[in-house]
Amino acid sequence: MLLTVWQMKKRVRYKRIILKLSGEIFGDAQNRGLNFIEIDKIAHYLHDLLEKYPIEIALVIGGGNLFRGRDGHHTAGNKATLDHIGMLATIMNGLALQEAIEKYGSITRVMSAFLIQAVCEPFVRRKAIRHLEKGRIVILVGGTGNPFFTTDSAAALRAGELECEILLKATLVDGIYTRDPRLHRDAQLYKQVSYQEALEKRLKIMDNTAFAICQREQIPIIVFNMKDLANIEKIIRGESVGTLVNGS
Repeated sequence: MLLTVWQMKKRVRYKRIILKLSGEIFGDAQNRGLNFIEIDKIAHYLHDLLEKYPIEIALVIGGGNLFRGRDGHHTAGNKATLDHIGMLATIMNGLALQEAIEKYGSITRVMSAFLIQAVCEPFVRRKAIRHLEKGRIVILVGGTGNPFFTTDSAAALRAGELECEILLKATLVDGIYTRDPRLHRDAQLYKQVSYQEALEKRLKIMDNTAFAICQREQIPIIVFNMKDLANIEKIIRGESVGTLVNGS
């Protein structure tokens, strides 16, 4: 009996994933601006993943390489307005990634949490799920659409709405540490931690709202180092990478 292309693809532990990419990953050596060489590397890798594995990918994009709402909080600016500027930055990153991915042949949809229909679709839960089922990469921008929430919270919220099996939090360190490893050489890496422990110890790799949403919806989180793109492939195959946050 002939196998379908889908059946011939390698087996995976997670079929529908949501990947949170911080804006700094899109930036230059100082984590600022748009580094199209790095964006192209990420795009090419995500395209290859879809070619190799029977997975569905949703991405939540940060905007810290261009602007964070908290960057202007020391000014007299209104916090809600500053957060909206940060949300617009995530749309710029999302459009840049869309162009890079589609250059390799994968189909994408950029979906925004607030209306900006000239350049992307509004986020509609059922429509986003349909895009995923059709094999399209869904790029989610605009955060939650509301000020006072981070893109980590947006990732947790969308993971629940889209019934994702796992949330992958891409960072520039190897996982969650007891203290900041960039400042403290004695920092220890957690291999696994519970949601409650992450909340009680105020582990700052994600905000408390994101941890709380994942705890309530029982969505496991893996925090890993994005500098090695192969980590994503290892995770979807079920290998131990970074720090696992779950209910145990």
